[in-house]
Amino acid sequence: MSKFLKFASSACAFRTARWPAAAASGVMAAAVAAAVAPTAAQATHQPGPAGGSPSAAARYAAQRLDWQPCAQAPTLECAVMTVPRDWHHPGIGTDLTIEVSRHRATDPAHRRGVLMMAAGGPGASGLIRPAAFVKASPAVGAAYDVVSFDQRGVGSSSHATCQTDAEFQGFYAGDFRDRSPAALQGVVNRSRQFAKDCEKRSGDLVEYLNTDQAVHDLDLFRALLGVQKIAYYGPSYATWLGAYYATQFPQHVERAVLDSNLAFDGTWQQAELGQPMSFQRRFEQDFLPWIARYDSVYHYGSTAAEAKAKWEARRASLHDHPITIGSLTVGPNQLDNLTLQALYNADQGWRPLASVLAALDHWDTATTAQRQLVQKAFTNYLSPGFNATYFPVTCNDTPWNRDLGYWLRQSAKDTQKYPLVGARELAYAATCVYWPTSDAPHTKVTGKGLPPTLMLNSVHDPATYYEGALRAHKALKGSRLVTVTGGGDHGQYQNGNRCVDSVVDAYLLKGTVPAHDMTCPSKPLPIAVSSPDGREE
Repeated sequence: MSKFLKFASSACAFRTARWPAAAASGVMAAAVAAAVAPTAAQATHQPGPAGGSPSAAARYAAQRLDWQPCAQAPTLECAVMTVPRDWHHPGIGTDLTIEVSRHRATDPAHRRGVLMMAAGGPGASGLIRPAAFVKASPAVGAAYDVVSFDQRGVGSSSHATCQTDAEFQGFYAGDFRDRSPAALQGVVNRSRQFAKDCEKRSGDLVEYLNTDQAVHDLDLFRALLGVQKIAYYGPSYATWLGAYYATQFPQHVERAVLDSNLAFDGTWQQAELGQPMSFQRRFEQDFLPWIARYDSVYHYGSTAAEAKAKWEARRASLHDHPITIGSLTVGPNQLDNLTLQALYNADQGWRPLASVLAALDHWDTATTAQRQLVQKAFTNYLSPGFNATYFPVTCNDTPWNRDLGYWLRQSAKDTQKYPLVGARELAYAATCVYWPTSDAPHTKVTGKGLPPTLMLNSVHDPATYYEGALRAHKALKGSRLVTVTGGGDHGQYQNGNRCVDSVVDAYLLKGTVPAHDMTCPSKPLPIAVSSPDGREE
């Protein structure tokens, strides 16, 4: 799930070199046949009788990737990969396309192999991430061909359509804290309509947007690159995807770094039920004391309690008197969204959020620059496209409690205790309540057959909370956990923490594994600096 304004990254260069030819078609066909075959790790249940045929599966292995400069990042190369709609019934139904990218190793003489990246969300684009990745870690970019992709359902790949822009804004309209019967019915109705619209506008495609199908896409990509083993890096949801891949295909994993870990040992319902607590913790224990430290800059109170009271007063004011910025109506839910998004990364999020809060306090006299800052901030929260992948994956992957009464009761408790995210819990859960029943197999993560895996997590991560990361660490046998103490950023590698970066670089470049779990101190919090025009940077 992203930093302050978006869930993506960008930009750098590659060195042109001759790319190895794909492996022989017979070997490739065998690799794809293995990818198609359900594994013992798919423990909960299997799809119905297998459809298609070996020849149907083999044709995906026979394709060659036609690499061209990426339209979005010409320093990278991109190609389109064809995959079956359903890996358990290859050749049946319309094929899907996955756009993939690569940044060649800049030191081909000492090239180690392929490092595959995946994006978070689920719903974020990974296509151009290798550019920024190798810029931040040039030694890794020298040693590896860094590759990535837009997961099925995302961006340039085959994707679903669920909502228009107006419907997306409507989904977050009003006040999720309003527990009146009419308000609750409105939330439930919009969630039910979202599920219906996904089916109506995308047909059966949404059935095949799940982690199990993405795992097989990933393994086909590996095979088409002509390598037997990959190194892997994935943050946030990509830890779930990576853990599933490593469990189903341990023989193809050389090294894996899972950064900011979802509780992939269990279900999405279990993972998401912990987020109201962790977002509230990050808000109250980290952000509010920070903004109170700079009362002379933001004028938001000199204690965390004063800052919280002022934030709540602003939210109440937006409930009674929403403001309009361009085509967007900013009400209490939008303030929640902006705040929780800023909590992901202190350096990127806290000063912009504090500046927006300060500007809203004198909106009638706000400068043009301040109004532009506020408009930009409030128009960069997720998108209809993001939700069109997020909900299918989270509703399809693992079972959900479909008792609406349970969610009405649970969301009432979480709204009272952890309102920042707890208030919207009903909207998200109700979408899965009304989602068509999925037969996606549930992978039980074990770590069996894997080399030591490196896991990273901060203690106050709002989205991938530490308690869930500990459970995931326990489930992934043989893994090493690097805990970042005293911090709460989401995404630890390439985040300005030298301790973390040195551990990951040594692991990826030399295979050096920490002897046991270890800790790294968090980096310093940002300092509020006033710019000449009065905005905070």
